Amino acid sequence: MAIIESIPNVSEGRRPDAVERMASAIRGTPGVRLLDWSSDPSHNRSVFTMVGDAPALKAATLALFECAVAEIDLRAHQGEHPRVGAVDVVPFVPIEGATIADCISLAKDVAATVAERFAVPVYLYEDAATDPARRNLEDIRRGGFEGLREKMSSPGGAPDFGPSQPHESAGASVIGARMPLIAYNVNLNTDRLEVAKKIAAAIRFSSGGLRYVKAMGVMLEDRNLAQVSMNLTNYQKTPIFRVFEMVKREAARHGVTILESEIVGLVPAAALMAAAEYYLQIEGFSAQKQVLESRMNTAD
Repeated sequence: MAIIESIPNVSEGRRPDAVERMASAIRGTPGVRLLDWSSDPSHNRSVFTMVGDAPALKAATLALFECAVAEIDLRAHQGEHPRVGAVDVVPFVPIEGATIADCISLAKDVAATVAERFAVPVYLYEDAATDPARRNLEDIRRGGFEGLREKMSSPGGAPDFGPSQPHESAGASVIGARMPLIAYNVNLNTDRLEVAKKIAAAIRFSSGGLRYVKAMGVMLEDRNLAQVSMNLTNYQKTPIFRVFEMVKREAARHGVTILESEIVGLVPAAALMAAAEYYLQIEGFSAQKQVLESRMNTAD
C-alpha cells in the first residue's frame, strides 16, 4: 500500500475541546492513523499529522473540514501565526510507495471536493501549484484572512477551486503537495520582538539568508518570549544544526541567548542523526550501521 502523510494546520489552538473534536474526526476515519497533534495558544493554531493511502486521507481531510468549518469563525480569531482559513493549509507528502505525482493528484482531488462541499475557496501550492506565483505558501497567505476579499477580486487572485469570494467564517484554504518539511522554532531569552524579526530576516532565504529556510519573528504572549518561527523545506541541504547555529550567532549580535528550541509535529530521524553527528563530532558515523534500532531493522 502506498503511504502518504498529511499535516493539516487549523486556526484553533486555544480551545482544547474543539481541537479534540477535530482530532476525533480524523481518528474516526478508517484507514488513517493520527500520529501526532499539538496546539499553540500564542499562534492560536493546531497541527495534525496523519498517514494513510490516498482514499483514506481524502476522507479524513473532508471529515476535518466538516468539523473545523463548524467550529472556527475567523472573524473572531486572533493569533500570532498568519492564516487565511479555518483549515489553513493541507500538504500531502509521499512517504512509502507513493510519489510526488500521487500527492499532486490527491491534492487536486481533495481541493475540488472541499470547494464543492463546503463552499470554501481553495488555492493549490508547492508542487501542486498551477501558477508559479502561488508555489510559496507565504505568497498566498500574504494579507491574511482580513485581506482575502480584496486579494480574490484582484487580477490573478481567483482561487483554483471554489467561489470567487471567501467563505464568511472559514476564509479560504491552501492545499498542495511537497516533500517532507520540518516546523522548527527557536525561543529567545528576551521579550524583544524586534530582535526575533531581525534574526528571521537574516536567516530566511527570501531576504538573503539560508536556502530552504522560511522564518518570521513572533511573540509568545503567554510566556512573554520572542520566537523565531521557521519552516525548513529541505533538511538534507540545510540541516537543523546549521539553522540553530546561525540563529545563535545572530542572537548574540543583539546580546540575546537562546532559551530553547522546539519541533512542531514529527521529524525524520535522519535530521536528528545529522545534528547528533555534528555536535558530538563522531568520526565516520553511520546511522545505518551504528544506531541499534536501524541495525535491528536491517540485520539478517
